[in-house]
Amino acid sequence: MTQDEIARFCLELPGAREDFKWGNNQVFSVAGNKMFAVLNFLGHNLAFKVDDDLFLGYVDRPGIRPAPYLARAHWISMSCAQLPMGDAELRQLLTRSHQLVVRRLPKRQQLGLLLDD
Repeated sequence: MTQDEIARFCLELPGAREDFKWGNNQVFSVAGNKMFAVLNFLGHNLAFKVDDDLFLGYVDRPGIRPAPYLARAHWISMSCAQLPMGDAELRQLLTRSHQLVVRRLPKRQQLGLLLDD
């Protein structure tokens, strides 16, 4: 996937919005300010949240590393120039990141944002 395709996909997720923060970082969030993905993170990288119990398994894969400043919240980072996974897996992980963030919102804010598992 290209960066434009990643951005389009993120914006198709329920309630997703896009902002530019910290210079050139393209931030995708829900419920105002709850980030689930960042493009151009520290250069030309993509960063997003993964399940806590899968974090170490992902960072053991070639081309994937803990996201600086966000690793304690179980975010991973990878180069957009050479994505270490296929498009289908990346879409699945971005959707999961979105849902992990949505599930931490108050119940009243989750309405319309949750996808069927």
